Amino acid sequence: MSDILTYLGTLFAFNDDHPLLFTQIHFWVLFFIIYAFFSLIVSYRRKGERQSKTLDPTKRVLRNGYLFFFSLLFYYKTSGLFVLLLIFSTLFGWYLGIRMDHTFSRFRRKTLMFIGVAVNLLILAYFKYAYFFTDIYNATFHTNIQVVNHLAQWGNTIFDTNHFDASVILLPVGISFFTFQNISYIVDVCKRKIGHVPNILDFGFYTSFFPQLVAGPILRANEFIPQLYKPFVLNRRQFGVALFWICNGLIKKIILSDYLAVNFADRIFDNPALYTPFENFSALMVYSLQVYADFSGYTDIAIGVAMLMGFYLPTNFNSPYKATNPTDFWRRWHMSLSRWLRDYLYIPLGGNRTSGFASYFILAAILLIAAFRLKVTGFTIAVVVIIAAVLLMLIFWRSHRRTLGTNVNNMDTMLLGGLWHGSSFNFITWGGLNGLGILVYKWWKDRSWRTRLITLLVINVGLFIASHSTESPLLNLLWYCVLVMLIGFTGIYLIKEKMSKQKTSPIVSRIPHCWSIIICFIFISFTRLFFRSGSNLNPAEANEQAWETASAMVSQIGSKWNLAQIPEIIGHYWTVFLLFAIGMVIHWLPSRFKRRYRIWFASQPLWLLATFIVLMAFVLYQFITADLQPFIYFQF
Repeated sequence: MSDILTYLGTLFAFNDDHPLLFTQIHFWVLFFIIYAFFSLIVSYRRKGERQSKTLDPTKRVLRNGYLFFFSLLFYYKTSGLFVLLLIFSTLFGWYLGIRMDHTFSRFRRKTLMFIGVAVNLLILAYFKYAYFFTDIYNATFHTNIQVVNHLAQWGNTIFDTNHFDASVILLPVGISFFTFQNISYIVDVCKRKIGHVPNILDFGFYTSFFPQLVAGPILRANEFIPQLYKPFVLNRRQFGVALFWICNGLIKKIILSDYLAVNFADRIFDNPALYTPFENFSALMVYSLQVYADFSGYTDIAIGVAMLMGFYLPTNFNSPYKATNPTDFWRRWHMSLSRWLRDYLYIPLGGNRTSGFASYFILAAILLIAAFRLKVTGFTIAVVVIIAAVLLMLIFWRSHRRTLGTNVNNMDTMLLGGLWHGSSFNFITWGGLNGLGILVYKWWKDRSWRTRLITLLVINVGLFIASHSTESPLLNLLWYCVLVMLIGFTGIYLIKEKMSKQKTSPIVSRIPHCWSIIICFIFISFTRLFFRSGSNLNPAEANEQAWETASAMVSQIGSKWNLAQIPEIIGHYWTVFLLFAIGMVIHWLPSRFKRRYRIWFASQPLWLLATFIVLMAFVLYQFITADLQPFIYFQF
C-alpha cells in the first residue's frame, strides 16, 4: 500500500527533469484515473432525468470545472509554477471578455481589445523574445546588457529565498498556443462573433484544455466555445476512431520520429562536417518526415484524447507532403496556425485587397534589423536592393500596386510566422524562405512553359559561371538545384506536348504531378535547415550556433559528391532509409483509403481492439529510447 501511495505522490508531483509527456506511461495512468471520475460525472443522472440535446447547467459546470482543474494539473506536471501564468492569462481574458461584451461603445470595445492583445503579446515577448530583443539592442548601441528574470527576482524577494534562478528566463511550455487562443477570444468577442463566457470555469476550460494545451492545434473561440455547452456523446464508432488516433499518434512519434531522430538526423545535425554530402542531404529529407511525424503524432493523440471526452479539435494536418507548391503546403501544414495568421494578421494588414503603412513598415523593419545584426555584406546589399525596388514599384508601378501590396502582406505573414516559432534570425530566415517560395510560385504559375524553361536556363548558366569562379558551396548547391529543376521541367514539357497530341497512359500523365510534389518536398526540406539548426538551442545561443550549423551543412551538401559512397551509406543506415521510405509511402496513400482503414479499425470488436493495443504497446516498448524525446513543438 505504501508503494502505491508513493507512486501516486510521484504521479501528481512536478519533476523538472521529467515533465509529463503523452509517450510516458505515467500520463496514461493519470489519464485513466481522471477519466474514470469524468465518466461518473457525465453518466450521472438524477432520478427521472432523460437524455437531452442540451446540457444541464449544473452538470456542465461540474464537467467543465473538473476538466479545467485537471488541465491545470497537467500543465503543472509539464511546466511547474508556470501554471500561475496560465491562471493569470485565463483570469485576464475572462474579465476582459465580460467588460467588452457589456460595453456598447465601439471605441471602448476596441480600446479594451487593443489592451488585451497588447498584454498577451507583451507576456509572450517577455518570456520568448527577451534574449532576441536584448541581442538586437546590444548590437545596435554597442552595450552589454544582460537578460535578467525580474519575475524570479520578485519571487525571491517576496518569499525571502534564493530558490528562483534570476539569471535566465525559461520559456513556459505552450505559451505561444494559449496566448494565441486568448487573442482569438478577445478579438472575436470585440467583433461580436461570439458572446463572452460568463462562467470562469467554462472559460478556464477553453484556455487550458489539456490535450492541445502545450502544442496545439490552436483553438478558435468561435469554433470550440459552443462545444462547452453540448452534452457528452461518445458512441461505439467514435470510441474506436478515438483509439485509432491515439494509436496512430504514438506510432508516428515513437517508431517514426524518435527512431529517425536518435539514429540518424540528430547525429548529423550535431556535427555536419563529419558526414558526407549525401548524408547531410539525407538528414534534411529525414528531418522533414521526423518533424511531421512528431508534430502530427502529438495532434493525433490530442484529437483522440479529446474525442474520448466528447470534444472535437480542428484538423491540423492534411497530408502536407502531397503539396505541389509552397502555397498548397501551408494550406495543409499546421492548419490551425495558418488559419489564425490569415484571419488575425494577413487580413487585418489588408490581405489581397490593399496594403498600408504597417505592411511596408513591418517588411522594412525586419529586413533592416536582420541586415544590421547579421553583418553579412551580400545579405545587406540584397536588403537595400529589395527595399529600393519596392519603393520604385510603389512610385512607378501604380497599376500593379494591389499585387505588390498582396505580396508584401504575404511576406510579412510568413516572416512573423517564422518569428512566432522561435526568437532567432534562423526562424525569420525560415519564414522568409517560405514566403519567397510562395511569391515565386505565384509568379511561376502565370508564366508559359517557354518562359519557365528560358528562365531556368538563364539562372542555371548564371549560377554555373558564379559557382565555378568563386567555388562557393552555396552557389554550387543552388546550381545543382536549378539544374535538376531544368532537366525535370524539360522532361515534363515534352510529356505535356506528347499528351496534347496523343493519348498517354495514366502513369505517364501523373508524372508532372508527382514531379511537382517531389520538388515542393525538397524545397520545404531545405528551408527546414534553418528551422532545425536552432530549434533545440537556448535562445541566448541560438542565433550564432544555428547559423554555424546551417553554414556547415550547406558547405557539405554544396561540395563535391562521391557517388560511389552512396550504396555503402544506404547499406549502413538501411533501417533508417527503409523506415523513411515506408513512412513516405503511407503518407502518400490516397485520403479515401486512409479513411476506409480508420473506419475499419474503429468497427472491430472491443476484444480485438484490446489485443491490438497490447501488441502495439509491446512493439512501441522495443522502440523507446533510454531518454524519451520531448515533442518538438513543446519549444514553441
